[in-house]
Amino acid sequence: MYQSYALGLDLYQTQEQSAYQTYAVGQDPYQAYERGHGPYQPHEPGYGLYQPGYSPHDDQIPDPKSRMLAIQNAKAYLLKSSTTSGLNLYDHLANMLTKILDEQPTNAVDMIENISKDVKWAQFQKKMDTLRDEHEILPTFEAAEKRKALFLKANGEGDEELEEEIGETRLPNVMETAFYFEQAGIGLSKDESYHIFLALKKLVSVQPIQTCRFWGKILGLEMNYIIAEVQYHEEEEEEETEEEEVTKEGGTGMDEVEDEDEEKEKEDEPPKSTYKPPPIIPKEENGTGANKYVYFVCNEPGKPWVKLPPVTPAQIFCARKIKKFFTGRLDAPVVSFPPFPGNEANYLRAQIARISAGTHISPTGFYQFAEEEGDEEEEGEGGRDTCEENPYFQPLSVAEMVDSLSTWVHHTQSILKQGRCVWLNPFQKSEEEEEEEEEEGEEEKPEEPDELQQEIGPPLLTPLSEDEGIQNIPAWTAQPSTNLIPQYAVAILQSNRWPGAYAFASGRKFENIYFGWGHKYSPENHAPALPPPAQAEYPSGPEITETRDPTLEEELAFKAAREEALAEAEEEEDEEDAVEDDEEEEEDD
Repeated sequence: MYQSYALGLDLYQTQEQSAYQTYAVGQDPYQAYERGHGPYQPHEPGYGLYQPGYSPHDDQIPDPKSRMLAIQNAKAYLLKSSTTSGLNLYDHLANMLTKILDEQPTNAVDMIENISKDVKWAQFQKKMDTLRDEHEILPTFEAAEKRKALFLKANGEGDEELEEEIGETRLPNVMETAFYFEQAGIGLSKDESYHIFLALKKLVSVQPIQTCRFWGKILGLEMNYIIAEVQYHEEEEEEETEEEEVTKEGGTGMDEVEDEDEEKEKEDEPPKSTYKPPPIIPKEENGTGANKYVYFVCNEPGKPWVKLPPVTPAQIFCARKIKKFFTGRLDAPVVSFPPFPGNEANYLRAQIARISAGTHISPTGFYQFAEEEGDEEEEGEGGRDTCEENPYFQPLSVAEMVDSLSTWVHHTQSILKQGRCVWLNPFQKSEEEEEEEEEEGEEEKPEEPDELQQEIGPPLLTPLSEDEGIQNIPAWTAQPSTNLIPQYAVAILQSNRWPGAYAFASGRKFENIYFGWGHKYSPENHAPALPPPAQAEYPSGPEITETRDPTLEEELAFKAAREEALAEAEEEEDEEDAVEDDEEEEEDD
């Protein structure tokens, strides 16, 4: 054994040779070890380890020099560094044993491989780096941090007292609504519904809201929109309208100075075009028509709520001609043709108004018109625009509400082609404008356009049976939530015109909700509007035709003729001066 180390032979080579010799002869390997062909000789420290019942203390202690040489050779082998990782087995085993003794895990032998991987991974971390370690934040941790504020209780004792005085809670029961829609497989997960519930609670505690409702969720390419439909108190609505008027009237203090400067500049200005663009149709006031409700949106529960601006008729008119996916960023531009007047926040508000006007329905008889004086006059002007809850409402059975669409009505005003719920004549002048025209006089009266025909839409509380279908597809699909247990079923309605709009009814309870991309269904592919045709060229004639450049000979001839004409003119002036002098002399004489 020691001779092999001294000669530089490998220990394992000697073992393999002895083993091959043993098997070739057909002897037992333990007998071979006894005869001196094993890896250890009787005088070596490892002798007898393969033999059962052997105790090393029974053997005599070998020569210390030979033993140290064997240990040094074994250690030298373990200290060989790997050509791939640069580590050696000796240090790796030492680190593994140190880690095991420090941590003392249970069943260490079963997890020895994982301990080896952890020790190797720790070797590649820089310990003398001046930069700080950048800890990776998991998306789940970020979401939990954002929603952490939803679970904190706020000081809302005053709000609770106010709710007791009003008698009705402003916070909607989102979980109850989610339960009913879940019967038909519609809605969000319970966790997300509860987070939205808490987010609405936070919105109600911050804003002066009279009523609040979870409108739905519009999907986007980057982020989604969670939408809350609220209604302010009347005092708050009046303050908002006053603020908008102030912003519009702001900056009029320098108008007089600017008018004087404009009058001076008008003298030198070229003639202007006489074309007059069509008048701008004003938006409906807050609390009426398409702006009856105020909408707040957020991308995720826990993020701040953002109030959407009021919608204008021009935005609704253009939104009907385009189809764009939402990105999830309110300040994103809307690149389309025809150009949309606003950013994604305005486009989102326009789509919300269109969806609400077409899909917000309720059981027949739940709402009724208020009995007030002058109802006949309102009906003659195009119908009523408000309704109230019927305290004597008798709910229908689920089977009746599913069998006939006439048991459902629209309780939201429809939007006219003009972009408003109530038609407005844009050429009709107010009393102030008429008085100003009378003061100016009858000079230069503009041509009065032809009278526009008033648009009249379907009246409020129109049954769903009167809705137009889409080719061979009905506008609505009604079905019970289950056919197996009809006595506990819920009536579910699905809009085919606006995919993602649903409504349920169960007894005196009903609700509307929307989950979708915010697009209207079209049986054909969407084709953007074509740009207008190019204008015709101005007719070319001799009066506008560009003359050709003269040649050199023509230029010289022109200069010579011009010089001759100048010389003749000077001679004539000299003659006239001489004649005048002679006449003056004669008069003096």
